[in-house]
Amino acid sequence: MNILILGSGGREHALAWALRQNPKCDRLIVAPGNAGIAGLAETAALDIMDAAKVVAFCEANAIDFVVIGPEAPLSVGVADATRAAGILTFGPSAKAAQLEVSKGFTKEICDACGAPTAAWARFNEADAARAYIREKGAPIVVKADGLAAGKGVIVAMTLEEALGAIDDMFGGEFGTAGAEVVIEEFMAGEEASFFILTDGVNMLPIGTAQDHKRVGEGDTGPNTGGMGAYSPAPVLTPAIQQQALEEIVLPTIREMARRGTPYQGVLYAGLMIENGRARLVEYNARFGDPETQVLMMRLGGQALDLLLACAEGRLDQARANWADDHAITVVMAAQGYPGAYVKGSVIGGLDQLSEDSCHMVFHAGTSLKDGQITASGGRVLNVTARGATLAEARDAAYQMIGGIAWPEGFCRKDIGWRAL
Repeated sequence: MNILILGSGGREHALAWALRQNPKCDRLIVAPGNAGIAGLAETAALDIMDAAKVVAFCEANAIDFVVIGPEAPLSVGVADATRAAGILTFGPSAKAAQLEVSKGFTKEICDACGAPTAAWARFNEADAARAYIREKGAPIVVKADGLAAGKGVIVAMTLEEALGAIDDMFGGEFGTAGAEVVIEEFMAGEEASFFILTDGVNMLPIGTAQDHKRVGEGDTGPNTGGMGAYSPAPVLTPAIQQQALEEIVLPTIREMARRGTPYQGVLYAGLMIENGRARLVEYNARFGDPETQVLMMRLGGQALDLLLACAEGRLDQARANWADDHAITVVMAAQGYPGAYVKGSVIGGLDQLSEDSCHMVFHAGTSLKDGQITASGGRVLNVTARGATLAEARDAAYQMIGGIAWPEGFCRKDIGWRAL
């Protein structure tokens, strides 16, 4: 079959790597892709935010199956358009994607179906938000209601920090995403990610992971899009996974269906674990980045079969077969990230690294210029390895990093420390 993946990051490189291994995949195109993806699939210059252009591209290239990577195309209805054109699609409708697009919408769903989550309030005016924060005190969590590329969440440990977050959000720091603000109770515990496929009726858990959102060792410094991840997440025990499915995920799926907006795709549930129970932090309507890199490393070619079963509404007949192993990914980012950083630096040594089912460098922000791989983003490479233990996987990943010549880049040296 002919498959089109939309996106250009490490998540899409990992998806392409996994789908390419399945014999059902005859032709694979990734739009727009990146320099690393170009080594295993065709890439295409396509505006993935323009639904009409995506449909026309699919028809011109006889695409059988579309996999939508990022949240932005989902939010503008690209999945709706491809489905309307009769093209099999993995990813929720624009209305269902509101589970990620609007923090307040998710909270309303949780309230309606009784899913455990933090107490919350929503504001569209700064003075009322400040008054609420002064009433509740710190620590407290301030979130831009809309999409903010994974950066619109401030966990404020002091009143001053929380009030400053309000000033930033209503001052335009996160663009239109901060036009409304959700303020939440601070939840103590350990955060982990749970990935579930759903076809709108059936659901299939496909893995757990933990990522490291802060830029510095020991999970310090400002939030980022993610500096590394590992799978599985030990904190998400089978008992906690079952509780999360029964009390959070399944009620959400039923509530979305009840509203006439059934959810089809991956539900990425961010969970806070405390005293053996999970509460929902937030949902994402797509695979996580960098969590996808470790999930796909462990799933391999069967990922295509699972995504097809989801898109075709037959998840009740599917199952995920897991090896008893571990995977870890370490993000290499441009110096200065998540603040200002310079693009265009040359990355050497990548062609000397072996790439196989246990060792992969997934490209997140790279370009090919004059025959050289150059950095074109903040998070640039995802150095990923599998091992019989997490320690073995970690050691393999950092050994690979030692072979990469990129003085303008950096990485955290402690990815996986919580589990280890």
